[in-house]
Amino acid sequence: MTQEATYLPIALRLDDARALVVGGGQVAGNKLRLLLERCPDITVCGVLSDPEILQAVETGRIRHDIRPLDLTLIRTLLPAMRLVFAATEDEKFNREVAAEARKAGVNICVVDDPAPSTFITPAIIDRTPVQIAISTNGAAPVLARRLRTQIEALLPDGLSRLARFMQAQRGWIRKAQPDTQIRRRAWEDFVDGIGAERALRGEDEAARASLEATLRGVPREGEVWLVGAGPGDPDLLTLAALRLMQNADTVLYDQLVPAAIMDRVRRDAERVFVGKKRSNHSLPQDGINEELIRRAKAGERVLRLKGGDPFIFGRGGEEMEALVDAGITVRVIPGITAASGCGAAAGIPLTHRDCAQSCVFVTGHARADGTLNLDWPSLAKKGQTLAIYMGLAPMADLCAQLQAHGLPPDWPAAVIEHGTRYDQRVHVATLATLPALILERRVVSPALTLVGEVVTHRRSIHHQET
Repeated sequence: MTQEATYLPIALRLDDARALVVGGGQVAGNKLRLLLERCPDITVCGVLSDPEILQAVETGRIRHDIRPLDLTLIRTLLPAMRLVFAATEDEKFNREVAAEARKAGVNICVVDDPAPSTFITPAIIDRTPVQIAISTNGAAPVLARRLRTQIEALLPDGLSRLARFMQAQRGWIRKAQPDTQIRRRAWEDFVDGIGAERALRGEDEAARASLEATLRGVPREGEVWLVGAGPGDPDLLTLAALRLMQNADTVLYDQLVPAAIMDRVRRDAERVFVGKKRSNHSLPQDGINEELIRRAKAGERVLRLKGGDPFIFGRGGEEMEALVDAGITVRVIPGITAASGCGAAAGIPLTHRDCAQSCVFVTGHARADGTLNLDWPSLAKKGQTLAIYMGLAPMADLCAQLQAHGLPPDWPAAVIEHGTRYDQRVHVATLATLPALILERRVVSPALTLVGEVVTHRRSIHHQET
């Protein structure tokens, strides 16, 4: 039995090297892309057909050896090369190139053929100067690419800025603090704290101030992140939301955040439920504000995780004002709001050029006496869509008022229950029939109501029909 080849993952310096790409088609073009920003001296040999290679030759970024492609040419070129990619359509010729490269002691990669190669190219996540390579020893390149996609989704866009910022600070911090252990702890606190977030956003002066404070032993600054968790499906989380969910020390979450999304939160983060059900507030809003401020002042990175979007009926504005007034740094990450998420999942467009040129977001949250105080004349209009949040309890009043102010009883309406989730149900009716329907079917929150002719354009796309 042949022993499986094993590879040592290394980073190869190419800024003083020459590289050779054998071949001129798409496969060769893919490998050229890896080299262009890393190697200053690249030669391509063979008949050229790939547009990227042709453009690189025309602009002088690479050389094209126009001599006939054979082993004599390869032997001539090899001594000056540090590495070679054999990327022609001829498998036999590629292997012959590999044999010549091995004789010359030059690193060789035969594309899609690990056996004759001395190195293989991994799937690369490039956030220069940060680079991450995923390799399967050539066994499953497609798997490596899929893993790259999953890992890349977790990495912040500003990772390059953070790495370059940290590199630029190494000189002065070494002089300021000669003790290696103290420096290491300071860097760890910086990376885990608000300073790194500032560097990721390109706020270098504020990031340096955080690093200097950390080096002096000043307690870590806290920060609050107001993050929208979307309408319920974890796949609809934004990349920014997912990253902060993995970095938070504490999470304050509400009733609209399902378990499937909470499962994405960092495992060792403290979780504090501050949800609100109808007539049952586990913690009043003033208490939530105070808790956010208290924890941030204690140096915690606090995630306030909200269903939907924090600034659309999520009281994010109130919390932001309280935090800023208390001197706390706040970051807001928008989420997919229920109207767009649930409408899309139910196959109901929010606007349609045939019948709805606007969409109005409305809260159906009733006052203490159970009545609704809305601008009914502006809402009871044709040519628009009403997206009603928290409208289950006052549904009868909602439908009655819309009819009383001009909409007909047979005006289309729908309730989307548990929108975007695996147990979503869509209930299509009219203003006249909807209140009785949701009682009959025992519809429960979270649920979004859509009113307007767009409901007639609904097409069932993947969820349960009702």
